Amino acid sequence: MSAAAPLLVQDIQKSYGSHNVLEDIDLSLNSGEIFGLIGLNGAGKTTLIKIMLDLVTSEKGSIEIAGISAKNIKARKNISYLPEKFQPSRYLKGMEYLDLALSYYGKSLDKEAARKKAAELDLNPDVLKNRVGSYSKGMGQKLGLVGAFLVDASFLILDEPMSGLDPSARIKLKNELLANKRAGKTIFFSSHILSDIDEICDRIGVIHDGVLCFIGTPKAFKEKMAETSLEQAFLRVIEAKI
Repeated sequence: MSAAAPLLVQDIQKSYGSHNVLEDIDLSLNSGEIFGLIGLNGAGKTTLIKIMLDLVTSEKGSIEIAGISAKNIKARKNISYLPEKFQPSRYLKGMEYLDLALSYYGKSLDKEAARKKAAELDLNPDVLKNRVGSYSKGMGQKLGLVGAFLVDASFLILDEPMSGLDPSARIKLKNELLANKRAGKTIFFSSHILSDIDEICDRIGVIHDGVLCFIGTPKAFKEKMAETSLEQAFLRVIEAKI
């Protein structure tokens, strides 16, 4: 019997008042792949992620994570999640935040491993002794990423992980994502930086007006839209549907 898919989304529908945010969303992830979700602001990307994590309730449909209903707390045991607006307490020191994050998984913090992971993600390890309130936006984002990777979960869900990162940090994050893929982990992330998605994703999902209008490889999407860049291919979809 084959193992259950890391993520199985079936017939998800969500609305706020008269506005349909998501309509009949179906999606299945393969184990060990990097999947990128793209769409305009307000297209429903974060709402879908929150439904996956049972933070928002859908009116219709179901979601399973590794064969377990997303409504079951056990489904989140092996998920590491970084929200779009990551804001840890400004009064915690960086190392204290990491210690707290790992404690939620019943894990102890290895401070040397934390320093090493910080350096790998372009965060000066010495700032981990400082309070988060002294961090810039980019430093705070890197801290969140350090925590997300230190958890060592089999399934990572990252909402706009490149937000606030400079080019050097983005390169190091992409290297980290690829390293996690090589380790057999499954990664689902959203991003507005389509060149990054084109570079590292095995498959992508394109969401527009609440509809998942394409699922497949970046190459197949560009070929379908008769464009050489993911940005231009995505623009074709937006212009056709607005």
